[in-house]
Amino acid sequence: MPKGQVLRSILTDVGTNKTAGDEIKELFGSSKSFDYPKPECLINKLIELCTNKNDLVLDSFLGSGTTAAVAHKMGRRYIGIELGDHAITHCYPRLKAVVDGEQGGISRSVNWKGGGGFKYYALAPSLLKKDKFDNWIISKDYNADMLAAAMAKQEGFRYNPHESIYWKQGQSSESDFIYTTTQFLTVESMDQIMDEMQPDETLLICCKSYQKECKSKYPAITIKKIPQMLLGRCEFGKDDYSFNIINSPLQESNYSDEHSETSIEKISVQELSDEKKKSTKKKKDYPGLFD
Repeated sequence: MPKGQVLRSILTDVGTNKTAGDEIKELFGSSKSFDYPKPECLINKLIELCTNKNDLVLDSFLGSGTTAAVAHKMGRRYIGIELGDHAITHCYPRLKAVVDGEQGGISRSVNWKGGGGFKYYALAPSLLKKDKFDNWIISKDYNADMLAAAMAKQEGFRYNPHESIYWKQGQSSESDFIYTTTQFLTVESMDQIMDEMQPDETLLICCKSYQKECKSKYPAITIKKIPQMLLGRCEFGKDDYSFNIINSPLQESNYSDEHSETSIEKISVQELSDEKKKSTKKKKDYPGLFD
């Protein structure tokens, strides 16, 4: 917030629903292409009040991309998260237009001429899935390179395959490497790798199965089994992370034992208010949540 500026509880001169609709129409050809957009000048005011240049702004429900677009024009860094299709139909083209210098919204008021850039990422498919026997297996969506990159990320290595040494797929330091394979690991293959390793080098091998003699064959080589090594780290077998919110969490109170889990889901806010008043009517020292 600019020095000396007083934060007001009511914001004025920050646009209207019509302003937001006109901005969406200019960007996407129709004011109805996105429901309930926010005007850029409103987001501009909020970011101006709460942040400084180069601060990081997070919008975990990015919608049509207004927050990211405004933050970009204002010289803020930003992270936007969106699970809906408008991540690609609205957010991506909108930010690309911002970089190219589009002149809608707050562009003229902040003298925006374009520039900068952004990175667009999509969630990868689940690394593990269950087979028909309810066993965790590596998803068929992952080829060998994708699997190697994913395992390097999981184990804290930087995925950087060596040009000529196949088992150096990634590294965490100058002498610590990782190798991921779906083939059965034998003592002979370990011997070949060990012959190529330098005395100060260490290696983590991630594989689906191996000879029991491999486990402690060489102190410089550690073996972990896929997928067992991954279980418990992430939520696998799920590609849709959309929220399904029915009721907000309820704070435990004196009447929590009087209702089963099912009845709590059906109780209304007014009923909660009435019961709260009854339970605090005789011993009330300070205002309650519903007073």
